[in-house]
Amino acid sequence: MAKKSRGLNAGKSLKKRRSNGLWLNRRYISRTLGLKQKADPLAGASQARGIIVSKVQVEAKQPNSAMRKCVRVQLIKNGKQITAFAPGDGAIKMMDEHDEVIVECIGGKMGRAKGDLPSIRWCVAKVNGQSLPALLSGKIEKARK
Repeated sequence: MAKKSRGLNAGKSLKKRRSNGLWLNRRYISRTLGLKQKADPLAGASQARGIIVSKVQVEAKQPNSAMRKCVRVQLIKNGKQITAFAPGDGAIKMMDEHDEVIVECIGGKMGRAKGDLPSIRWCVAKVNGQSLPALLSGKIEKARK
Protein backbone atom coordinates (compact mmCIF):
# COMPACT_ATOMS: atom_id res chain seq x y z
CA MET A 1 0.00 0.00 0.00
CA ALA A 2 1.29 3.44 -0.90
CA LYS A 3 2.38 5.78 1.84
CA LYS A 4 0.35 8.84 2.75
CA SER A 5 1.43 12.11 1.13
CA ARG A 6 3.07 14.62 3.44
CA GLY A 7 4.13 18.18 2.95
CA LEU A 8 2.75 21.58 2.11
CA ASN A 9 0.97 20.68 -1.16
CA ALA A 10 -0.39 17.29 -0.08
CA GLY A 11 -4.03 18.36 0.43
CA LYS A 12 -5.37 17.28 -2.96
CA SER A 13 -3.87 13.79 -2.84
CA LEU A 14 -4.98 13.28 0.80
CA LYS A 15 -8.54 14.27 -0.12
CA LYS A 16 -8.52 11.89 -3.09
CA ARG A 17 -7.16 9.10 -0.89
CA ARG A 18 -9.98 9.65 1.63
CA SER A 19 -12.71 9.56 -1.03
CA ASN A 20 -11.27 6.41 -2.62
CA GLY A 21 -11.25 4.71 0.79
CA LEU A 22 -14.96 5.39 1.26
CA TRP A 23 -15.77 3.06 -1.64
CA LEU A 24 -14.45 0.14 0.40
CA ASN A 25 -17.33 0.61 2.86
CA ARG A 26 -20.43 -1.45 1.95
CA ARG A 27 -22.90 0.90 3.67
CA TYR A 28 -21.45 3.96 1.93
CA ILE A 29 -21.78 2.28 -1.48
CA SER A 30 -25.39 1.25 -0.82
CA ARG A 31 -26.38 4.70 0.45
CA THR A 32 -24.62 6.64 -2.33
CA LEU A 33 -25.95 4.55 -5.21
CA GLY A 34 -29.46 4.35 -3.68
CA LEU A 35 -29.51 0.54 -3.81
CA LYS A 36 -32.14 0.20 -1.07
CA GLN A 37 -34.70 2.28 -2.98
CA LYS A 38 -33.95 0.43 -6.24
CA ALA A 39 -34.49 -3.02 -4.69
CA ASP A 40 -37.48 -2.04 -2.52
CA PRO A 41 -40.91 -2.69 -4.14
CA LEU A 42 -42.34 0.22 -2.13
CA ALA A 43 -39.53 2.44 -3.56
CA GLY A 44 -38.52 3.89 -0.21
CA ALA A 45 -42.07 4.69 0.94
CA SER A 46 -43.34 3.50 4.33
CA GLN A 47 -46.76 2.46 3.00
CA ALA A 48 -48.30 1.58 -0.35
CA ARG A 49 -51.71 0.73 -1.81
CA GLY A 50 -52.37 -2.51 -3.60
CA ILE A 51 -54.98 -4.99 -4.74
CA ILE A 52 -55.25 -8.47 -3.22
CA VAL A 53 -54.47 -11.11 -5.84
CA SER A 54 -54.79 -14.25 -3.68
CA LYS A 55 -54.69 -15.58 -0.14
CA VAL A 56 -51.73 -17.78 0.78
CA GLN A 57 -50.42 -19.61 3.82
CA VAL A 58 -46.73 -19.43 4.67
CA GLU A 59 -45.06 -22.07 6.79
CA ALA A 60 -43.20 -20.66 9.81
CA LYS A 61 -39.50 -21.32 10.28
CA GLN A 62 -38.19 -23.90 12.76
CA PRO A 63 -38.89 -24.60 15.63
CA ASN A 64 -42.45 -23.31 15.00
CA SER A 65 -44.85 -25.26 12.84
CA ALA A 66 -47.71 -22.84 12.23
CA MET A 67 -49.24 -21.82 8.92
CA ARG A 68 -49.23 -18.02 8.90
CA LYS A 69 -52.01 -16.33 6.92
CA CYS A 70 -50.75 -13.96 4.22
CA VAL A 71 -52.02 -12.30 1.06
CA ARG A 72 -50.41 -11.70 -2.33
CA VAL A 73 -50.76 -8.01 -3.15
CA GLN A 74 -50.15 -6.27 -6.47
CA LEU A 75 -48.97 -2.72 -5.83
CA ILE A 76 -50.79 0.05 -7.70
CA LYS A 77 -47.75 2.34 -8.03
CA ASN A 78 -45.53 -0.06 -10.01
CA GLY A 79 -47.41 -3.34 -10.55
CA LYS A 80 -44.98 -5.43 -8.48
CA GLN A 81 -46.38 -8.32 -6.43
CA ILE A 82 -45.45 -8.79 -2.78
CA THR A 83 -46.58 -11.13 0.01
CA ALA A 84 -47.97 -9.31 3.05
CA PHE A 85 -48.77 -10.77 6.48
CA ALA A 86 -52.34 -10.49 7.80
CA PRO A 87 -51.91 -9.67 11.52
CA GLY A 88 -54.56 -10.63 14.05
CA ASP A 89 -56.81 -13.58 14.76
CA GLY A 90 -59.27 -14.04 11.89
CA ALA A 91 -57.89 -11.13 9.87
CA ILE A 92 -57.74 -13.19 6.69
CA LYS A 93 -61.55 -13.57 6.81
CA MET A 94 -61.91 -9.78 6.52
CA MET A 95 -60.02 -9.78 3.21
CA ASP A 96 -61.27 -10.94 -0.16
CA GLU A 97 -59.67 -11.01 -3.59
CA HIS A 98 -59.74 -7.65 -5.41
CA ASP A 99 -60.00 -5.71 -2.14
CA GLU A 100 -57.83 -2.61 -1.91
CA VAL A 101 -55.34 -2.76 0.96
CA ILE A 102 -52.61 -0.57 2.39
CA VAL A 103 -49.41 -2.44 3.26
CA GLU A 104 -46.66 -1.18 5.53
CA CYS A 105 -43.26 -2.43 6.59
CA ILE A 106 -43.22 -4.95 9.44
CA GLY A 107 -40.14 -3.24 10.85
CA GLY A 108 -37.76 -6.10 11.51
CA LYS A 109 -34.00 -5.72 11.78
CA MET A 110 -32.68 -3.40 9.02
CA GLY A 111 -35.86 -3.81 6.94
CA ARG A 112 -35.57 -7.58 6.85
CA ALA A 113 -38.23 -10.19 7.65
CA LYS A 114 -39.36 -10.30 11.26
CA GLY A 115 -39.91 -13.31 13.48
CA ASP A 116 -40.55 -16.74 12.02
CA LEU A 117 -41.81 -15.53 8.63
CA PRO A 118 -39.21 -16.10 5.92
CA SER A 119 -38.98 -13.39 3.24
CA ILE A 120 -42.12 -11.51 4.35
CA ARG A 121 -41.37 -7.87 5.06
CA TRP A 122 -44.81 -6.25 4.91
CA CYS A 123 -48.13 -6.45 6.77
CA VAL A 124 -51.63 -5.26 5.96
CA ALA A 125 -52.70 -2.06 7.75
CA LYS A 126 -56.04 -1.20 6.11
CA VAL A 127 -58.67 -3.01 4.04
CA ASN A 128 -60.85 -0.88 1.72
CA GLY A 129 -59.78 2.25 3.60
CA GLN A 130 -60.73 0.91 7.04
CA SER A 131 -58.28 -0.02 9.76
CA LEU A 132 -57.72 -3.74 10.26
CA PRO A 133 -57.66 -3.65 14.11
CA ALA A 134 -61.03 -1.80 14.12
CA LEU A 135 -62.51 -4.42 11.75
CA LEU A 136 -61.24 -7.26 13.95
CA SER A 137 -62.60 -5.76 17.17
CA GLY A 138 -66.03 -5.22 15.55
CA LYS A 139 -66.07 -1.44 15.94
CA ILE A 140 -66.76 -0.99 12.23
CA GLU A 141 -68.06 -3.18 9.43
CA LYS A 142 -66.21 -3.85 6.21
CA ALA A 143 -67.01 -1.37 3.44
CA ARG A 144 -68.43 -2.69 0.19
CA LYS A 145 -66.58 -1.66 -2.94
